[in-house]
Amino acid sequence: MPDFDMLVIGSGPGGQKAAIAAAKLGRRVAVVDRPDMVGGVSIHTGTIPSKTLREAVLYLTGLTQRDLYGQSYRLKEDITVGDLTARTQHVVSREVDVIRNQLSRNHISLFAGTARFVDAHTVALREATGHERLVSAEHFVIATGTRPARPDSVEFDGRTIMDSDNVFALERVPRSMVIVGAGVIGMEYASMFAALGSKVTVVEKRAGMLDMCDVEVIESLKYHLRDLAVTFRFGETVAAVEHHPRGTLTILESGKKIPADTVMYSAGRQGLTDELDLDKAGLSADPRGRITVDEHYRTEVPHIYAVGDVIGFPALAATSMEQGRAAAYHACGEPVARMHNLQPIGIYTIPEISFVGRTEDQLTEDRVPFEVGISRYRELARGQIMGDSHGMLKLLVSPEDRTLLGVHCFGTGATELIHIGQSVMGCGGTVDYLVDAVFNYPTLAESYKVAALDATNKLRLIDRIGD
Repeated sequence: MPDFDMLVIGSGPGGQKAAIAAAKLGRRVAVVDRPDMVGGVSIHTGTIPSKTLREAVLYLTGLTQRDLYGQSYRLKEDITVGDLTARTQHVVSREVDVIRNQLSRNHISLFAGTARFVDAHTVALREATGHERLVSAEHFVIATGTRPARPDSVEFDGRTIMDSDNVFALERVPRSMVIVGAGVIGMEYASMFAALGSKVTVVEKRAGMLDMCDVEVIESLKYHLRDLAVTFRFGETVAAVEHHPRGTLTILESGKKIPADTVMYSAGRQGLTDELDLDKAGLSADPRGRITVDEHYRTEVPHIYAVGDVIGFPALAATSMEQGRAAAYHACGEPVARMHNLQPIGIYTIPEISFVGRTEDQLTEDRVPFEVGISRYRELARGQIMGDSHGMLKLLVSPEDRTLLGVHCFGTGATELIHIGQSVMGCGGTVDYLVDAVFNYPTLAESYKVAALDATNKLRLIDRIGD
């Protein structure tokens, strides 16, 4: 008999939920992770610390209150790295305690160390003390997550030339910064450091940023970031980064040179599979360290599953949790519905972006007719109270059956607000439900009714002219 029914490698969002789901089903479960990484990358260098840092930035800079109290308003004049990390350290510590407690009360064994496959049913567990022992299991879940990808041509020192994992090791808030990569992580940190007063330059080899988002929303974000003195260099590739006593020099292939205190690379992620000895279990990973799985999150070896960032897109904490639960249920022979195809996306720039469903460009490309309904925060009493006059909510509505095809939000609370639209879409509701619904007043949720009325008024005009 194996030592455990299920062994989970990695304690991030996907690993936690897989372990807890299997334990709830009465299985003997163990989790393996390094002692300093309980909770995974999400807790220590990714989702939780970056979002906590964002809250600290918004609070200390007073950025969201400047429409009310003037552009010079600032809660603290000289913001230090210590000011920013104090809140982060508190939240991370509490979250680690919560995770340890959840594993303990579900009788899940937590091994402090690393694991590598010896064969398809056995791993060698190297504990923090250096001692190594063999542990066997009937099923495995690989939930090791990812690390920032680092180009070989760049000499990272973790202080002046760094990746997103090194942000919390900064000695001071940089006066200037180059961010290479205009993806989600790059743009989140660009907006945070710009809010702190750093002069930020974003270099991106593509023609634009966040191309999965609504074009109007991205234009709004660019406007706000430029207002915070962010410079964009699209269609540019970094040829070299030089470290000098007085700072860094980023040299572009076009010949441009950008001086800055700090350079941060945000050029994708690499799966943490190097040390797993996957071949011993009959597995393999692609050049980015990602593992291929089927619709049940099974790898090519049926009793070994993989979930979370290590399997690639969408690589979100929220989807990783659901993948972990679904993998555990399938491994235990428990019925489980497939994950709903409506996945909300949240991007924690300043201001926030969130959306669910398709964009205008996608609908146009697919030749799907739609009408647009828009509500702007400045038209809402709650928007005025909060001091956010720039936010907006956009509904994309089918003129044929009046269902919602997409919901896009930009502004304060966008990542919370999006779930109303997600629920209506998931239940097959129509724009008429939002027109007839009563929302608390004054709230940002009222924007759904305003946008719904805007869309239905346009549809009514089309019908009237068509008749």
